[in-house]
Amino acid sequence: MARTALYAGSFDPVTNGHLDVMRQAARLAEQLVCAVGVHPGKAPLFSAKERLAMLEETAGEVLRKAGCELKCITFDDLVVTAAHRVGATLLIRGLRDDTDFNYEMSMAGMNGALAPDVQTVFLPASPMVRPITATLVRQIASMGGDIALFVPQPVVTRLKQKFASTHR
Repeated sequence: MARTALYAGSFDPVTNGHLDVMRQAARLAEQLVCAVGVHPGKAPLFSAKERLAMLEETAGEVLRKAGCELKCITFDDLVVTAAHRVGATLLIRGLRDDTDFNYEMSMAGMNGALAPDVQTVFLPASPMVRPITATLVRQIASMGGDIALFVPQPVVTRLKQKFASTHR
C-alpha cells in the first residue's frame, strides 16, 4: 500500500519554502496531497482555484522527479478530517524557526488527540528558504519589489498580474 502524506496550508501564494518542504516530504511518501485551506473568515489574495493551479504548476514536476505523486485538494474542515478523507497517515509541517515549532507542537498535540492514526512529521526548512513567508512575498510584490528569489517563476508572473494596476 502506498504511503500518503498530507501537506496543508493556505499556499497564498506557493513559495520556494513550500517547495522545499514538498521535496523533503517526497522522500517519505509515494503520494503527497497538498491541501489548500479555504476558510470563510479569510480573504486570500488568490482564489482557491488559482492556488490549486499554482500548486499543480510548480510542485508537479518537482514531485514527479522525486518519484512522488501529487494530488491537490481544498478543504474547509479539520486537517485531520481532510487527512482521513484522502487516506493520509502523515501530516507534513514545515518549520522555519522556534516560533513555528512552538505553534506546530501545540497543533500536533491536538491533531494527535483527534486522530491518533495520523502522525505529524516536522520538516525543517533549508537555510536558504527559512526567511520566506507568503505574507512577506505578498507585501513585497504589492509594493513592486522583486520576489524572484522567493517564489517559482509562474508565481512571479501571477503576482505581477495581480498587482499590475497598482504599479503603473
